[in-house]
Amino acid sequence: MPPKPPRRATAAAAAAATVRNQRVSPDGGSAPVPTAPARLEIGEADFVRLCDALKVSESVREKAWKTYESLTAADGAPAYNKKKKETWGVCIFIVAIDLDEMTFTFTELLKSISISVCTFFQFLKEVDVNMDTVSTKVDSTVSRLKKKYDVLLALYHKFERTCGLIYLEQPSSEISAELSSVLVLKNYWITFLLAKGKVLQVEDDLVISFQLLLCVLDYFIKLSPPAMLKEPYKSAVTAVTVNGSARTPRRGQNRNTRTSKQIDTDTKVIEVLCKEHDCNLDEVKNVYFTSFIPFLNSIGIVASNGLPEVEVLSKLYDELYHNNKDIDARLFLDHDETLQPDVIACSQLERTPIKNNPDEELNVILPQTPVRAAMNNIQQLIMILNSATDKPSDTLIRYFNNCTVNPKDSILKRVESLGHIFKMKFAEAVGQGCAEIGSQRYKLGVRLYYRVMESMLKSEEERLSVQNFSKLLNDNIFHTSLLACALEVVMATYGRSASQSDGTSAETDLSFPWILNVFDLKAFDFYKVIESFIKAEPSLTREMIKHLERCEHRIMESLAWQSGSPLFDLIKQSKEREGQTDQPEPTSTLNVPLQHNHTAADLYLSPVRSPKKKASGPSLGATSTPDAQPGVTPQTQKPQKSTSLSLFYKKVYLLAYLRLHTLFFRLLSEHPDLEPLIWTLFQHTLQNEYELMRDRHLDQTFKRVLIRDEQYDSIIVFYNLVFMQKLKTNILQYASNRPPTLSPIPHIPRSPYQFSNSPRRVPAGNNIYISPLKSPYKFSDGFQSPTKMTPRSRILVSIGESFGTSEKFQKINQMVCNSDCQLKRSAEVSAAPKPLKRLRFDIEGQDEADGSKHLPQESKFQQKLAEMTSTRTRMQKQKLNDGNDTSASEEK
Repeated sequence: MPPKPPRRATAAAAAAATVRNQRVSPDGGSAPVPTAPARLEIGEADFVRLCDALKVSESVREKAWKTYESLTAADGAPAYNKKKKETWGVCIFIVAIDLDEMTFTFTELLKSISISVCTFFQFLKEVDVNMDTVSTKVDSTVSRLKKKYDVLLALYHKFERTCGLIYLEQPSSEISAELSSVLVLKNYWITFLLAKGKVLQVEDDLVISFQLLLCVLDYFIKLSPPAMLKEPYKSAVTAVTVNGSARTPRRGQNRNTRTSKQIDTDTKVIEVLCKEHDCNLDEVKNVYFTSFIPFLNSIGIVASNGLPEVEVLSKLYDELYHNNKDIDARLFLDHDETLQPDVIACSQLERTPIKNNPDEELNVILPQTPVRAAMNNIQQLIMILNSATDKPSDTLIRYFNNCTVNPKDSILKRVESLGHIFKMKFAEAVGQGCAEIGSQRYKLGVRLYYRVMESMLKSEEERLSVQNFSKLLNDNIFHTSLLACALEVVMATYGRSASQSDGTSAETDLSFPWILNVFDLKAFDFYKVIESFIKAEPSLTREMIKHLERCEHRIMESLAWQSGSPLFDLIKQSKEREGQTDQPEPTSTLNVPLQHNHTAADLYLSPVRSPKKKASGPSLGATSTPDAQPGVTPQTQKPQKSTSLSLFYKKVYLLAYLRLHTLFFRLLSEHPDLEPLIWTLFQHTLQNEYELMRDRHLDQTFKRVLIRDEQYDSIIVFYNLVFMQKLKTNILQYASNRPPTLSPIPHIPRSPYQFSNSPRRVPAGNNIYISPLKSPYKFSDGFQSPTKMTPRSRILVSIGESFGTSEKFQKINQMVCNSDCQLKRSAEVSAAPKPLKRLRFDIEGQDEADGSKHLPQESKFQQKLAEMTSTRTRMQKQKLNDGNDTSASEEK
């Protein structure tokens, strides 16, 4: 039942307060003592006690109770009445953030209502679904808390496991009892929390946080007696001591004089840590000397028994924690229930596809830890770019020299100037002590930029049989976009969130479109390079391809529709070209699969080609304006259709239909006749009322929609005041006796960026298939070395069934031999067949398909993986070429 207003209790309390505050006057009477006005007690007694415990203000108290009353008046009242205390806590949290009156920390709130982080977030989500209560301001705060919790949880689990590998469980008796493992862990963890809070401005940078954790480990390992340590850390510390380390003797020395300035620069321990965790040594050393050592100096840590005093560290962290008013991460040490993950909600096991034989055991592949996944991704990127340089290669220089106007100087100046901007913006976002980290990442981005540029130019040379790319290579927007895309790949690789174990994207402070803001680059211009970038860099991981595709989706759904976007100018020009009847993309083309041979050159230099001369390609050597055409005077030239606009609209239509189809299937599947009607209306809107998209979203979230002139309201207000005002007449036509012609339902294509998830069949007419490698390896053992695999990557290859004994390979060999026999028989009655590309599991050193040599130290399993990867790569390339040939023939 709904809570009763405690009016009588309030009145009684006020009366009692009046009596207590009276005193006896000198003449024997009583005189009232001046007191503050009695506080109005709002809500039930338990609600009042909760507010008092959290020290909330009167305004928060009153509004929180009104929010609770609104919730209980809704359909879900019984559920909220069963969880009164949790509901009150959520209401207080929401109101305190909205009013900027946080008088409590997030952990204090969780403790007060006896709830865990995961459960609180889930309950808050339910409240938001049942009633539009949570503002975008609260959403932002919750998102920040989630990301911080995910990173802290992942790092603490990694920290616990790592310390178990470093320290002996029962050290020798010569170790002082004060140096117990509990004390060591507490020192480690609180020092790390302090360093993270002081050095980093971003809450969710998993990579830099982990590198900082390794610095803390290095510092404390050097302070630890060798008798406490396991190998290889014991040997590393002993070597440091022998070489004259700054580690002071435990006895006969003034233990209180050792400060961080005396830390030895010997890197033996940090080298071991980096090797064991697949971390880049140069990056960790950079964090150590530019961020960690200055942090130690800034707080003046003093050692006691070789370790800083826990009480001092805890006091410093307490100030930081209460200032941020968020999570008290010291409670991880106590395995506090408020910080424990919800096993059901927070962990998901990935399973292999169900096998044909139901009697076989289902293999469960445990997900990689977030830290391991991040380190593997980084190592793979670094290994790919090891052969690249920070400067243009000789091949690029040759292309530059072939240009009418040599772009070399402008390219180098642009790279240098954008580098200064990037480093400055990175330091502002992450922390001033991390500026050099930004420089390291920029260098990787520049290497990838030159590498992809060279690949693009080679492809253009093959496609067009020209070597003069002066117009393209002197295009500033093209270069800025290409460099931004390379940097986005680097930033996304390093910026993997702790909650991305399922491969989905989770935003961080440096997530896309951060790079666009850094370079002041328009999203529509950036979109033009994405597809060509993916095709030009075959080493991109599947995750990174998906990330770039999500970036493209974000551009199509909102970023390209922001005020100031060149998209609106292109649409306007398209409308003016042949009057209002012209469409950015005809509906008739939507049933054609999204396969085309447009490159970045086509998109950045469009409109440049005549519709009747598509096969000739754009004029890449000229340096005139984009609209100029050889042999045509400007006075008589007819404006031409924009390739970039046409392709953009086609992709937007397909993206929109996929989402519309999903919604329709869930909500209106019993009314199939409505789908073409809704789709036709959407197309009409995007073609003729495209201004409705300005500064809005393709899906339009419901809480905050632009109404007019920077005024925002709910989607209901938008629908009534804006949408219906524009489209009411058109909508009524569908109910008339002569409704408009309905647009055809688009063909749903496979993404042009993803190869099929299904296994690829090996050419030979037999039942041998190759599936893509799905998990990275442990890179400390060499690129694609399976000698040490994580639980996730232990089972990688499935040929017909799960990986098993050698008998299965013998069976495959027999199948291949049978195919050979069939070919021999057919050869007797027909012309000689083409030689087969064979997959053999009994040939040492060489694959017939590509003639590649194997390293002598490679195992047979490694060799077979390399052969299978080689075959799959050729098949994908052939498929891509076939697709381009088909598209070219369709356009002719």
